[in-house]
Parts: sequence; C-alpha cells; structure tokens
Amino acid sequence: QVQLVESGGGSVQAGGSLRLSCAASRIIFGIRAMGWYRQAPGKQRELVATMTNGGYTDYADSVKDRFIISRDNAKNAVYLQMNSLKPEDTAVYICKLTVEAIPDHDYWGQGTQVTVSS
Repeated sequence: QVQLVESGGGSVQAGGSLRLSCAASRIIFGIRAMGWYRQAPGKQRELVATMTNGGYTDYADSVKDRFIISRDNAKNAVYLQMNSLKPEDTAVYICKLTVEAIPDHDYWGQGTQVTVSS
C-alpha cells in the first residue's frame, strides 16, 4: 500500500507564503501525475494544481500567478509554493498521486490545514 505524507501547512497572514510538500512512502513506477486539491468547510474538493510526468501543469484560475507546483520524480514527491496568500485560500490541502492503469488508480493524502487570516 502507498501512503502520501504531506507537510508544510500552517497559519499565515494574508500576503504571506507557505510551501507544501508531499512524498510517497515508497518508490512507485508508472506515475501519470501528482498534484494538490483543497477543500474548504462546506465546499466541494477542488483542483489547485497538478503536474504530469511530462511536466505539463494545470492550475485553478484562482491560484494562477500565485502558486507554483513542482516535482521531484526521483523521490516521488510534489511541492506547492503558495505566495500572496488570501483568506479564501484557507482550506485543507490534499495531495493526489495518479498511477497509470486500466483504469488509472488514485492515491490521496490525509491533508494538511492552511489557514490565512486577514
């Protein structure tokens, strides 16, 4: 079984920065993509950013130009640099890893809380 271990969440004032990290508990082959989702209280889980093995990235419109996703393929790790944080970024941030299969298989982390105060 694969576990995704997240770190880097916390509390910050608006305008501040945080860096999230997520690493798989073991080496995994056939990764299609890794990324971050978030879920705020009373809201649906939404995509924040994702990066394929080929380096293609996709960002939510609300975080473009503020957040940067990166990966370390050798470590099966993904990072999210979050700058210019806003109160509306407050949520539990959850790491996701997708393995190529038929169908693709997703692994999810437990999430890390990010709180942005005004």
